[in-house]
Amino acid sequence: MGRGDLSDAEWERLQPFLPVSNRRCGRWRDHRQVIDGILHRVRTGVQWRDLPERFGPWKTVYERHRQWSADGTWERLLQQVQAEADAAGELDWDISVDSTIVRAHQHAAGARTDPPPVACSKGDAPAEHQVETPWQSLVARLVEVGAGSEGLGRSRGGFTTKLHLSADGRCRPLSLVVTPGQRADCTQFRPVLEKIRVPRLGTGRPRNTPDSLAADKAYSNGPCRDYLRRRGIRHSIPEKADSQAVRLRKGSRGGRPPGFDEEQYKKRNTVERAINKLKHARAVATRYDKRGYVFLGTATAAALAIWLRT
Repeated sequence: MGRGDLSDAEWERLQPFLPVSNRRCGRWRDHRQVIDGILHRVRTGVQWRDLPERFGPWKTVYERHRQWSADGTWERLLQQVQAEADAAGELDWDISVDSTIVRAHQHAAGARTDPPPVACSKGDAPAEHQVETPWQSLVARLVEVGAGSEGLGRSRGGFTTKLHLSADGRCRPLSLVVTPGQRADCTQFRPVLEKIRVPRLGTGRPRNTPDSLAADKAYSNGPCRDYLRRRGIRHSIPEKADSQAVRLRKGSRGGRPPGFDEEQYKKRNTVERAINKLKHARAVATRYDKRGYVFLGTATAAALAIWLRT
């Protein structure tokens, strides 16, 4: 077992939820060996061609990662680990939301316009009868958008990508969204919250509503607050100075100030610490992936490692 590889306990947690070959696409190389190779690349940021030989052919490792990034396997694995933590009472539902800028390497530019690969590894149902998952819907929307769909934005320093995320009270990522670097935080507030989906180990619908939410002034606007009120989510978001000045200038017509709990807002550091943990993975701190859905899969694999080892 090498540094960063899955331990026996971590492998036992993941193994029941891994895809099973339907014997129409050939035999798969051992999942554990390939996952160790993917996690090695995510942690070190090494080029795929330079993976150590103990992980097998680099092309096999890359294609497995690309496949699982496209069909939502990484997200399903993350949700299953979250479900186990929730069932054990180890998931803190006082969440925080924020975003971080990721500098994109020059090798991340120039992606081809090929659509994501179609999964052929599931033996439970033919592709035409499978229900499209929210993850696959997101990938499809990214492909339809065009050139900006790869999540690369222009800035004075070059290409940048923005990673929007929510984190639980124990500094672990709950959901992730990738956009170009110049995209405003508040525009992705709703997609980030809607991607929170923690299944129940028994019967019942997946949980998607936190107990409370903390966010900074970037999310202090009417649409964000209205969305939280409709869903009945307690929130602590500071009011912007200009919004406060306009409200005071209107007098009684300006309405009451939004509620703000200073003690709850102090918990917002959890999402900052979750970002710090994610960026320990060099392939997340600097983007090398050309395709947006592959980089999202890379960030999700890094989040999965955090959940397994926390």
